[in-house]
Amino acid sequence: MFDLSGRTCLITGASAGFGAHFARLLTGAGARVVLGARRKDRLEALVAEITVSGGEALAVDMDVTDEASTIAAYDAAEAKFGTVVDTVIANAGVAASGRATDLSADALRNVIDTNLFGLLLTAREGARRMIAANFRESGRGRVLLIGSMGAEMVLPGDAVYAASKAGVKHLGRNLASEWVRQGVNVNVLQPGYIQTEMAGDWFESGGGRKQMAGFGRRRLQSIKSLDAPVLYFCSDVSAAATGSTFTIDDGQSL
Repeated sequence: MFDLSGRTCLITGASAGFGAHFARLLTGAGARVVLGARRKDRLEALVAEITVSGGEALAVDMDVTDEASTIAAYDAAEAKFGTVVDTVIANAGVAASGRATDLSADALRNVIDTNLFGLLLTAREGARRMIAANFRESGRGRVLLIGSMGAEMVLPGDAVYAASKAGVKHLGRNLASEWVRQGVNVNVLQPGYIQTEMAGDWFESGGGRKQMAGFGRRRLQSIKSLDAPVLYFCSDVSAAATGSTFTIDDGQSL
């Protein structure tokens, strides 16, 4: 059902966490993957791993906040695989924890630039190429924006992060409306707290354990809980799904 053979997917923030996991997931389903991030050494190691497993992957040095870098990443994908990227997972994201009154302007700007502006640059460059390639006929275009359950609730100490993810949610619906007749589906996936490099050792601290105890199931979400929805939104099966937002957070936001 979720066969991705013949698809070429660009994944941002692919050097660790969600992005690296999604890269392994999609190649396992048959897709070619283009891995974008600023830590090229990590990407090369992941490409080697995927290649040994029989997959096809390309590492691109990509800064999602820079339009020229974003365009170059798509150019490299087309040169490598000889086809337009038809599937985009805009996943790159950062956080700056602390009270809004204490964080520097540069820290605040970096979160918004990466999580919202960078996501928009990634999505629109992919859509431009899909539209130019007449995806209106095939309806194969897929753009998946990775948001957060923080879009649905207050996150103490993460105001700017939560605001950026709320922006992602609304942006996804607006982009879906813009491209609905051009064969490009846009959807948003909002996970909860998962143990990744971004989370670090927070949930091993006293404050982190207290926060986790407040979750309905008193645990962190498994990253594998995102596998089925990601495969769905990237596959042909989701042809009728656009402008949707799925919050999959193990009930943490309840």
